[in-house]
Amino acid sequence: QVQLVESGGGLVEAGGSLRLSCAVSGTFYNINAMGWYRQTPGKQRELVATISSDGETAYADSVKGRFTIFRDNAKNTVSLQMSSLRPEDTAVYYCNARPRNSKWTPRYDAWGQGTQVTVSS
Repeated sequence: QVQLVESGGGLVEAGGSLRLSCAVSGTFYNINAMGWYRQTPGKQRELVATISSDGETAYADSVKGRFTIFRDNAKNTVSLQMSSLRPEDTAVYYCNARPRNSKWTPRYDAWGQGTQVTVSS
């Protein structure tokens, strides 16, 4: 069982920057992929960025060149550096991890509670 806690959200003007962080704690064997998702009221949650345990990254087309995801495997943290923010980036951002409890059990999705990011015009 793992727990994810996000931090770093807030209000920023268009063109500004924010850095989100996620701390993972609890009991688990290991974690492979980690990522950030976002969701606005009445809409589906969408993938923003992912990063593997080896540091391979992938980004949604809408954030490429503006956002950077990185992780610290020793500290079990994952962060998202957001630059050149736009009003359409406004959403609740959720941290995601894919842990497993043993070498022989399947991985599952673990989610944080979310942190609000609001970008003003």
